[in-house]
Amino acid sequence: MLKVSEVLRIKGNALFTGSPDMPVAHAVRSMSELDIGSLVIMEHGELVGMLTFREIIRHLQANGGSVGTTTIRSIMDDAPISVTPNTSADEVQRLMLENHARYVPVMDGPTLMGVISFYDMAQAIVGAQKFENNMLKAYIRDWPTGQGAA
Repeated sequence: MLKVSEVLRIKGNALFTGSPDMPVAHAVRSMSELDIGSLVIMEHGELVGMLTFREIIRHLQANGGSVGTTTIRSIMDDAPISVTPNTSADEVQRLMLENHARYVPVMDGPTLMGVISFYDMAQAIVGAQKFENNMLKAYIRDWPTGQGAA
């Protein structure tokens, strides 16, 4: 069974964070330059929220297209769902779908291990299915055909 730890291993360990008091304009610039869809918001070494383009777009829509001097703290999701490295891929998919979450922090106790995106999950699952498919094809190709095989 595919676990989050394997998805993180495949994905790599790049992690992008911000602080709650960072201006939204700075976060937007960073997210755009880094071509990422989320920032994990940390304060005093602890996860305090997530900022995704969803929160930014909602803020822009409510404020006539301007971020102004708003800080991340006022628009971030301050209660994001999270998973552990031992969470199964099936459970992550279920949580993402139920909560409309495109990005999920991976926590090992109080330690942030990474972020899993919907794209990361899709890529890992397709890879696992390809591997399984190749193994099944190899097994079938090597199927015994002698008199003893029934």
